[in-house]
Order: sequence, then structure tokens, then C-alpha cells
Amino acid sequence: MKVDVITLFPGMFAGPLDESIIKRARDNGILNLQLHNLRDYAHDRHKTVDDRPFGGGPGMLLKPEPIFEAVEAVASEKARVILVSPSGRPFNQSVARELATEEHLVMVSGHYEGFDERIREQLADDELSIGDYVLTNGALPVMVIIDAVVRLLPGVLGDDDSSRDESFSGDLLEYPQYTRPAEFRTWQVPEVLVSGNHALIAKWRSEQALRRTEERRPDLLKKTENL
Repeated sequence: MKVDVITLFPGMFAGPLDESIIKRARDNGILNLQLHNLRDYAHDRHKTVDDRPFGGGPGMLLKPEPIFEAVEAVASEKARVILVSPSGRPFNQSVARELATEEHLVMVSGHYEGFDERIREQLADDELSIGDYVLTNGALPVMVIIDAVVRLLPGVLGDDDSSRDESFSGDLLEYPQYTRPAEFRTWQVPEVLVSGNHALIAKWRSEQALRRTEERRPDLLKKTENL
């Protein structure tokens, strides 16, 4: 997969995307990640990428000219152009699986008070938000989306079954998990998990996943009921 990121802060990406699973994906040629500074596509003396909104109001908006030029410079015919901003549709595991089928993503990181609406209407294929809160800019959300998507690509995790049993891979949160030692500070691993009875273990895990989801994320169950 190729991912091009257009951002005002390319330096923020150094570190998180140069470690662990994402680093291995890049080293193995599974992920081709390129960062582009939006100011490189502004041609005035001050490299201006923002301006005041028509009609008044607080803050500044990202101008259309540099963003259009940046996207048109890096996008292939098969590219899916994604704006990352609080106004987007909620990003979740289902959307991550959807994006993992794409060959090329162009991700535009938001900043200031948002985008000139013509960018949404005429340039973007999608707009995503990672949650109902405000961050300084869109760099962290872009990194979150890249991480969630790339780990779903074949060969990234080593064992492709690993991503199938995680939280949100289905409609439930993940069941409780334990490892050695079987007893730690008098706390015991549930007996069923050391029984060797795989049918009972599967039943226990299913029950625990349902209980945990009911306690912590009942909204997930309501969403399933409404389908």
C-alpha cells in the first residue's frame, strides 16, 4: 500500500511511524509512506496556507490552492483522498478494514478552523474523525488511522489471524486474557483456561466478551441490534 500524507507538521511523524510494526511494514516494502509539507505547495513569499473566513468568524481556514496542488501532485488514478478533521465520519475498525483494501491513500491533515469547503466538495473522497474531541492539529489522528489500517495488511503482523480476534474485530470487545504464571500474588487464572477443554474455553471466552461489552460498551450491542 502507498500512503501519502499532506501536513503542516511532517516532523511530528518521526518516531511513531519509525518504530515497531509500522517500521517493519515499511522495511519489508508492504507500506510505502511519504510525507509532504503543505507549505511546499504555497508559492507566495510567506508560504501562506491559510486565510480568514468569508463572512467573519474566529480562526483561519486552510486555503484551497495549496491543498489542491499538493493532492494533484501526489495522487494516482486509484488514490483515495481523505481529509482528517473533527467533521468527518467516525473512524472505527470497520472503516480500517475498508481502507486496508485500497492501493493508495492520500491523507490530508487538518489544522486551524478547518478546510475551505471547496476542498471537501471537489477534492476529497472521504472525511474521517477519530473521536469527539479537539486536538491541536490532524497529525495525531492521521497516525492513528495509518497504524490501524496498516496492521491489517497481509504479512504485517506475521500471523494474519492475530488481527481477527482483537477488540472490535467483531461486534464485541475482546475477552480477558491471561499468561504465565497461573498464580500471581494469590490471584489465579480462571480454571477453565488451563483445563485443556477447547469447547469450554471457547464458550467461556464468548460469554466474557459479551459481559465485558455489556459493561463497558453497550452502545456496540445496540448498534448490532439496529442492523
